Amino acid sequence: MRANVFAARNHKEIVRDPVTLLIGLGLPILLMGLFSVMQKNMPFAFYEISNLTPGVIVFSFSFLTLFSGMLLGKDRSSSFLMRIFASPMSAGDYILGYVLPLLSIAFLQIILCLLAAMFLGLSLDSSILWMVGVLMIISLLYIGLGLLFGTIFTDKQVGGIFAIFVNVSTWFSGTWFEPDMIGGTFQAIAQFLPFVHAVSAARAIQSTSYTEAFIPLVIVIGYTIIIFAIAILLFKRKMRG
Repeated sequence: MRANVFAARNHKEIVRDPVTLLIGLGLPILLMGLFSVMQKNMPFAFYEISNLTPGVIVFSFSFLTLFSGMLLGKDRSSSFLMRIFASPMSAGDYILGYVLPLLSIAFLQIILCLLAAMFLGLSLDSSILWMVGVLMIISLLYIGLGLLFGTIFTDKQVGGIFAIFVNVSTWFSGTWFEPDMIGGTFQAIAQFLPFVHAVSAARAIQSTSYTEAFIPLVIVIGYTIIIFAIAILLFKRKMRG
């Protein structure tokens, strides 16, 4: 109950910045349409809508990192958290209060992108429900990273870090090109980070290759658990401080 009340407050804070929210919802759809048009003039099928859609949705989750990081960073900078630390809420309650409204935004991103992909020629079947579920799990990775950034940095610093993060997470995710097209160190780094595994899991579900999604999804879940554990630990230290 305490986390739900805090989550309602955080939801209001997020929608107070409609421009950033609209960019987070609209830019992925714009990019999906752009690359779908480009596919018509390309000799290879990498940007076919069935392959493009999962990657673009995972890319859209980068904005969840921005939303969660800036919200938590702003609360720390304004001393809002200091004032409510007197409440009986635990560190887990605070983190859950930040996560819940962002999950609703993640769900909205998924649905809007799938509807846009449908108009661009994506065939929807029974795998779509599995895909939504897997994508919601993947969204937690990006939310957790934002909470980690917000726990360490101020909201202004998070804004600067986001510019670096969105490039790293996108280039090493395989959204726009496969890492093995470059190979070497680039591919090794991509395989070490969770982003390419997130896209691989979503694409495997999209193509109904469920067994191929298992290992990438386990890697993503492992990263998510570690990131949330670190974020909660650091948050507890902030509370004690």
